[in-house]
Amino acid sequence: MLRPDGILETALYVADLDAAERFYGEVMGLDRIAKVEGRHVFFACGTGVLLLFRPDQTLQPSRNPTMPVPSHGATGPGHACFKATPVDMDAWRGHLEAAGVEIEADFRWPNGARSLYFRDPAGNSLEIAEPKLWGLE
Repeated sequence: MLRPDGILETALYVADLDAAERFYGEVMGLDRIAKVEGRHVFFACGTGVLLLFRPDQTLQPSRNPTMPVPSHGATGPGHACFKATPVDMDAWRGHLEAAGVEIEADFRWPNGARSLYFRDPAGNSLEIAEPKLWGLE
């Protein structure tokens, strides 16, 4: 059976691109790889890419005939989960709290994996979890 090798990109939708860029660059430590003012900002994240779009802009059809990406998007908060090693989970909690980010939940799943839940400035639900949450150690 043919199946994908993994998730290449994850998209979240934000109204304030500048606030999102600061949060994901400064708090989450991601490197910006692309930006179109007023439309999107993209970050490298491990072997994948985090796409942050203004939702009203992704509903507009592409005006570039060489890049006919269909309009797409979502409204309301989304969710993304970042992975971290078990030894880094306490450091992540301390780092987020020092940056003024409220931790909404910090718990262990029935399989022993730990998750931290918090929100970005746009209200998206973010999680940092140990890969064993999904058996991907």
